[in-house]
Amino acid sequence: MTYFQFRILNLFMMKNFSAKEAEFDERVSKIARATDEFEAYRNPHATRLAALADRLAQAFNLASHDRYSLRLAALVHDVGEAVMNREYIRANRLLREDERVDMQRHPIIGEQETAKRGLNRAVQLLARWHHEWWNGAGYPDALEREQIPLAARILRVCDTFSALTETRPYRDAMSEAEAKRYLTEWAGIEFDPKVVKAFLALEDVKESETFAAQEQIQFVESLPVMPEEDSETTVDDSPQTSDSPQTEQLFTDDNEQSVVNAEGSFTPQSFRDD
Repeated sequence: MTYFQFRILNLFMMKNFSAKEAEFDERVSKIARATDEFEAYRNPHATRLAALADRLAQAFNLASHDRYSLRLAALVHDVGEAVMNREYIRANRLLREDERVDMQRHPIIGEQETAKRGLNRAVQLLARWHHEWWNGAGYPDALEREQIPLAARILRVCDTFSALTETRPYRDAMSEAEAKRYLTEWAGIEFDPKVVKAFLALEDVKESETFAAQEQIQFVESLPVMPEEDSETTVDDSPQTSDSPQTEQLFTDDNEQSVVNAEGSFTPQSFRDD
């Protein structure tokens, strides 16, 4: 084989590999979109998470292949939930204890599903370990501190921030400041303190913007426009009955539960860690 023929063959193989890689990435993206839809995210959660995790991975100088595995894992991290297909995942309430125990199976199922779909072992393990806590109180393997791979610790922080700043069926989106305060208060407990510090130091990250303000604006804009009162309209001074609408009730939710204790700190019992 001449050098020219070798070059042609090499270029053909590279083109063929790139085409297969693009097809593979599109399949992963479809899984991400389907999982987001199942979990009732209003905005693309998985792609946002992948971008955040990649920025944080760059701050830790992770190798390019490790970053690629992390991005893939971010896209499919909750595929186990979609496969389980439980009604309570989208319910507008906190989970019962039996549901919480059942939910903690989703990382293991996620590991199995990513293996079936041909994702590499690093992606499989990141799907398994994205709910491990720094202090060992996570699941499914109760890993702690450096037993948890750095990429999984990065995924834990970014997934939490992304989820907190998006509206879920059971709570409204937090502001960016509130979500960062949550990360700060739980650093050393749920999160690796070094990872939290690096995340808070990130600058000019579009994906870190919260959807809370945007969704409140959309809600207000969706409210019906009140007709202008006629100048001759008389004012009804009669007391309102209990059935009369109250302005302050527009933004209240009968099912809402406080996530802040008396000292102003977040209480984990009020969050669904799924």
